[in-house]
Order: sequence, then structure tokens, then C-alpha cells
Amino acid sequence: MSGRGAGYSILVTLLAFIAPVFFILLPLALFLGYSFFSVNHGEMNYTLTVANYVRFFTDPVFLPVFWNTCLLCLSVAVICVLVGYPAAYFLTMLQGRWRYVVLMLLLVPLLMSYVIKIYAIRSILGQNGFLNTMLVGLGVLDQPSSFFVFNMNAILLTLTLLLIPFAILPIFLTLERIPEVLLRASDDLGATGFQTFMRITLPLSVPGIASAASFVFVLAIGDFLTPQMVGGINGFTFGRIVYSQFGTAFNWPLGAALSVALAAVVIAAILVGEHFGRRRGISG
Repeated sequence: MSGRGAGYSILVTLLAFIAPVFFILLPLALFLGYSFFSVNHGEMNYTLTVANYVRFFTDPVFLPVFWNTCLLCLSVAVICVLVGYPAAYFLTMLQGRWRYVVLMLLLVPLLMSYVIKIYAIRSILGQNGFLNTMLVGLGVLDQPSSFFVFNMNAILLTLTLLLIPFAILPIFLTLERIPEVLLRASDDLGATGFQTFMRITLPLSVPGIASAASFVFVLAIGDFLTPQMVGGINGFTFGRIVYSQFGTAFNWPLGAALSVALAAVVIAAILVGEHFGRRRGISG
């Protein structure tokens, strides 16, 4: 390789690393650094301290909300996978261009404004919304219920509806890549459709399931806007606490420490998804 070619290759490599370092690693490092400072009467104190982390582990509010938020987002991920897998499997059964036409229709909500989607869902779940009106009309409820809005149930339902497309797409892509010859061979050997699914399709789709679950979990746990708009006072999540520290409380060091704790969970979720995503073998 000539000197000019080697120089060009090094330049391309540097440019490829500059963006993630500048936009990802540097902000994370700044957050980590801020988490060891403190605020005293509205003034930033740059003396290094671990008081913010001590407060996170000892405050009676932070840890319970943190674990409840993790459980909520795990529930959202599980529901999205359980609903998204049949939808993705149905897409692979379609032939020709219809497969991608239906896929695009399922992904259209991703092109809409996030706030508009939340308002639309809230209008459906509200006391005077479509769901309550239908349930009252069918005689299931005597009067409109607040069970579906301004609480943790509303956050669960809203996040699930918003994030289902993010579960369908990776599962669909994984199912689509399963070699057709394996399914035909299973059929030729006398396996039933259920046996083929359990021994070939499901094991080979584990990477898609893992990607979908980790993707949805990460998006859900970092969302503070949805809990803010549909959670009310009974739907308080950890994201809202972090948001309040940077906003109304103006305690950036504590907010940074809480963000670091949240980032640790996100990294763990990504690593778990990657671990299960590497399991591509077919069970016997």
C-alpha cells in the first residue's frame, strides 16, 4: 500500500472514531465527572465527593422508584416481544411485495410526532376516552374508570403501544433470514409445523428476540416524557426524578449521578441482549 493510501486509511479510521467519541463517550465522561460535584445554595461546588451516590443508595425514595421503573420497563419489553413476535411471524408468511407493504404500515407510527402519539393514546385511555366509552357501552363497567390513565398502568400501556414497532422489526429481520431449506428439510423429515417452529424457527429467532427486548427496555427506561404526560402523581418513574434534578431542582450533580445509575442498567441490558443474541444454535 502506498503512503498516500495508508494516510487516507488512517484518516478514515480517525473520522469514524471521532463521532462516537465526541457525541457518546465525551458526554458520558462529563456526566460522570459532574456526579462527583455538589450544589450548595444554588452554587456549584467543584470539590470531589461521593455524596450524590450515597444519597442514591440511602434515600428512601430513589431506590424503590428505580427498581419499580426497571420492573415496569422489563414488563414493557416482555409484552412488546409477546405481541411483536406473532406480528413478525405473520409478516414472514406473506408472499411477494405484500410482506413489505404491511411492514411499512406497521412502521408508519414511527414517522409521527412522539408527543402527538402520546396525546392520541391518552385520549383513548382517558375517563371520557374511547376505551372507557366502549366498556361502559358494553356493560363491562358501570361508570368510566381511571384505571387506564394517570397511573403506572397508563405508562405501561402507552409505552407498550409506542414501542411495539421497535420489537417487530428486529424479530422480523431475524425470521426472514432463516434459511428456507431448513424448514423444507424439517417438513420432508415428517416434523409437524409445531415441531418445526419449536426446534428450528424459535431457536434461530433468539437473536431477534434478544435485540427486540433490549432495544425496547433501553428506550422505555430512558423515557421521561411519557410518564410525565400520562403518569400523573401516581405514575412516578426514575426518569421523571432525573428530569426534575436537571430542571426544577437545578441540582445537576445529583441528576448526573442518577443518570450514571441509569446508564449502568442500560449497559447491562445491552450486554445481556448481546449475550443471548449470540446464541444461534438449534436446540435438539
